[in-house]
Amino acid sequence: MIYRFLTAFIIIVFITSCGVYKKSDARKSPQNAADRARKNVEEGRGVSLKGIRGKGSTTYEFSTSNPMWRASLSILDFLPLTTVDYSGGIIITDWYNDASSKNDSIKITIRFLSNEIRTNSLKIIVHQKKCAGNANCIIKKIDSKIQEELISQILAQATLIEKTNKENKK
Repeated sequence: MIYRFLTAFIIIVFITSCGVYKKSDARKSPQNAADRARKNVEEGRGVSLKGIRGKGSTTYEFSTSNPMWRASLSILDFLPLTTVDYSGGIIITDWYNDASSKNDSIKITIRFLSNEIRTNSLKIIVHQKKCAGNANCIIKKIDSKIQEELISQILAQATLIEKTNKENKK
């Protein structure tokens, strides 16, 4: 009996300590979630993390302003692409084979580790698929001259793009 009374008393205390429900007019509150959050913070009913990180500046860079990205797409323009994600910094081609070998295909993955024009700013992975007929295919990662050639071509093209951009800004 006393446990029921204590339980009821604790529940009542918790419910009443939350405050009284206030009716609000939906026409006066913003529909957008970001606007509602901003309004709540302005009225002191929310929490703002503004200024907690200190002063910092954010630079937004678009793919058209990144010479490495533009050069990579320019070099790989003859290949079908399956994934192109600038924010994730990755380009993946589809399986490609030339007319001379129908059973061998390659797939190229380019990862951007940095926006700087350097050899260690790119990681290029080449996969090879060898098929014996239509069903038996073996896929493996290979180390070939394709990686080195792609890196040197992309860096050369990116250097030219950056040089052109600097000349156009003058």
